[in-house]
Amino acid sequence: MWVFKPIAFAGKLLSAFRLQLSCVWSSLVSLLLGLRAAFRLAGTESSRHQSRKAAAETRREEEEGMNQPPTPLSVNYHFTRQCNYKCGFCFHTAKTSFVLPLEDAKRGLLLLKEAGMEKINFSGGEPFLQDRGEYLGQLVKFCKEELHLPSVSIVSNGSLIRERWFRSYAEYLDILAISCDSFDEQVNVLIGRGQGKKNHVQNLQKLRTWCRDYRVAFKINSVINRFNVEEDMREQIKALNPVRWKVFQCLRIEGENAGEDALREAERFLISDEEFEGFLHRHKEMKDSYLILDEYMRFLNCRNGRKEPSKSILDVGVEEAVKFSGFDEKMFLKRGGKYVWSKADLQLDW
Repeated sequence: MWVFKPIAFAGKLLSAFRLQLSCVWSSLVSLLLGLRAAFRLAGTESSRHQSRKAAAETRREEEEGMNQPPTPLSVNYHFTRQCNYKCGFCFHTAKTSFVLPLEDAKRGLLLLKEAGMEKINFSGGEPFLQDRGEYLGQLVKFCKEELHLPSVSIVSNGSLIRERWFRSYAEYLDILAISCDSFDEQVNVLIGRGQGKKNHVQNLQKLRTWCRDYRVAFKINSVINRFNVEEDMREQIKALNPVRWKVFQCLRIEGENAGEDALREAERFLISDEEFEGFLHRHKEMKDSYLILDEYMRFLNCRNGRKEPSKSILDVGVEEAVKFSGFDEKMFLKRGGKYVWSKADLQLDW
């Protein structure tokens, strides 16, 4: 019997230790589970904090972006309202005869360049009317030679351009856009693009030749209206082969071609959106928000159906004036407003 007593004692001792170890293990398991939960909660809180911080930074960046004035990458400078044509739907009529002194215009262009402008487009009125094109030529040369702008362009009705102007200034000009709404001369007369015995379409073809000879990219602008909406222009456009054909729908602008104080009445030229879409569909194989500066170098906000001017950039600077322009930079980029606009980059087969 005594032999079994030590064994029994050892068994009791082992059982006691096993009970103690079991309690310790249970306590450790509970502690580990608690620590894991605590770390998980801390990680979740940290992740939530990081997410909130990132969202706050994004909102702050968006708000800062909204408060920043848009960059005037491309500017349409209508330095004169005077014109030798009488287009019935004109949206920038001869309400003043004011033209800035040349040096003031250059100063304003320098301000625009410093604010980020890369492309300037000169328009009117008819830009070749002032000093028989010399005023325009000096601005074109200044923008290319001194401001080194990537793109300098002009929109004109083409009736006053002479070959001697190309000889003097073509090297400084990237794109010449000619307004042509129809290849039927009678339709052009009805619209108001007529000047005595001169033929608008024949003049267009002559200008196309000069652009090729003097290495200026050629572009056509057309306003689609009641008198040309059914016209098929594909054959003529292909023959002229412009680098870009820009098509506009005729619209009413209060104070310009609509309303009591307007100099033109666009009502009889208007077409529906469906008619305009029909024209685009017929010419879809050729298919492809503007920042407009007036004669006082004020940005024009056209969002409310009329032109509301900002203060002049010569008085308040570009950043302050452009805030009131109504310019939508995102829409400008979305519609393809920034394209290959330097003739050096177009790689044309002259």
